[in-house]
Amino acid sequence: MRPATERDIRASFVNCTKGEAKRLPVPRDLAAQPWDDLDFLGWRDPAAPQRAYLVAESGDGLVGVALRLATPHAGHLRRSMCSLCLTTHTGAGVSLMTARRAGRGGQQGNSVGAYICTDLACSLYLRGKKEVGSGERLHESLTLAEKVERTTAKLTGFLNKVVG
Repeated sequence: MRPATERDIRASFVNCTKGEAKRLPVPRDLAAQPWDDLDFLGWRDPAAPQRAYLVAESGDGLVGVALRLATPHAGHLRRSMCSLCLTTHTGAGVSLMTARRAGRGGQQGNSVGAYICTDLACSLYLRGKKEVGSGERLHESLTLAEKVERTTAKLTGFLNKVVG
C-alpha cells in the first residue's frame, strides 16, 4: 500500500458523513506504518472498542469504511478464521465486523459484514511479520504473492458490497 496522509484517509470514507470522518481517530503513527507490508490500513478506536476503521487502495484512490464489531460471545473457546486472510485464531481473535452501506442503502439501515482479524493485522499475518499466538496459519502451497492477491480480492469484494 502507498503511504497515506491523515487528510487522504479522512477524505476516503464512503459510509459516514464528512463530519463523522473529520472526528474519527486516525492513527498518529502514520509515518511509522509498515506501508510496504500493508494491503490495507486498519485500526481500532482506542476510545470506543466496538469501532474500527479500514482504508484500502481502490483504482486511483483510497476507500475507507467505518466498521462496528459485534459483541463477542463470552465463556467459550472457539477457533475462528478471518474471511480475508484465512488466518485462524482462538478466542476473540476474529470478530464479525459490519459496515453501514454507502449512500441510500446505508441511510435505510443496510449493512454488510465479514469475519476479520480483530486487530486488523491481516497483512502482517500473511507475511509472517506478526505471530498468531495460540491460533495458527494453515499450511498452503500458494506463494506469498498469490496469498496477497487472494486477500486483496476478498477485501475488494467486501468493499464493493459496502459501496454498491
